[in-house]
Amino acid sequence: MDGARAIADPVRREILELVSDAPLPAGSIAAHFSISRPAVSKHLRVLVECGVVEATVSGRQRIYALRSEPLVEVATYLDRLLGAPFDARLDALETEVARARRQRRARPPSESSIRGETA
Repeated sequence: MDGARAIADPVRREILELVSDAPLPAGSIAAHFSISRPAVSKHLRVLVECGVVEATVSGRQRIYALRSEPLVEVATYLDRLLGAPFDARLDALETEVARARRQRRARPPSESSIRGETA
């Protein structure tokens, strides 16, 4: 189950969240992390190998986009394993992820620069 491998690492999960909104170039993805660009590239390579991200070349850039089909297999397995109560937990997780995104976008630039993050 390659989808499970894709979501096994927190950095890969965050990359998936980033590209779920819209396709992004590798540089924009790497800018969200404090780890090195080569480390981000390794995570992107794993996501492509797992089939959950698709890379296309546009000029000198690689653009990464989400492919959700492999994740459906993981969701189906978890649904079968955990049943209906899991649906409520997924809804709660979705709400929490949306809240965290709103907070991250609303964070003042001075707070982001103190932490060494980029917008």
